[in-house]
Amino acid sequence: MKVKEIIVVEGKDDTQKIKQAVMADTIETSGSAIGEEVLTRIRHAQEKRGVIIFTDPDYPGKRIRHIISECVPGCKHAFLPKHVAIAKHDKGVGVEHASIEDIRDALARVYEVTTEVADPLEKKDLLPYGLIGGPMANRRREMLGERLHIGHTNAKQLVRRLNMFQITREEVERTMNEIIQEERDGK
Repeated sequence: MKVKEIIVVEGKDDTQKIKQAVMADTIETSGSAIGEEVLTRIRHAQEKRGVIIFTDPDYPGKRIRHIISECVPGCKHAFLPKHVAIAKHDKGVGVEHASIEDIRDALARVYEVTTEVADPLEKKDLLPYGLIGGPMANRRREMLGERLHIGHTNAKQLVRRLNMFQITREEVERTMNEIIQEERDGK
């Protein structure tokens, strides 16, 4: 699998793992303190070939994704569920710990950010599914984010991310009905 866009990752280990999974070029942020030089390279990459942000499913990774998204509009996003990115013996979370198959799957399901949403979702649309403010809310958001390949979010960011990636009401409804049914069945 060859990836046209340049993939932004956090470090060298991520680059090595990406190159095992696909043919692609990467830019490494070298951590969450992203300097202007790195942002300039990412802007240039976005103009020339496009960019896919593929950071770790943890707080620093989310922070890096946010910084890049704010500074370099139009980037695409790939997400890994946290449970597939955990190191052996629970010593860290990151792209470098995911399997080749999980990396390929995430890169096959890249999302493009848009601000044009025909029928945007609102917070009230998510309440019936227990995604906001209930005992199962965090777990349900995690499962929804994993199945829709948009990453795990807090309640405040969920509506924004669903709209940003043009997830429809029907997709949310179908996915949440599956999740709720699995909870009932004890899976």
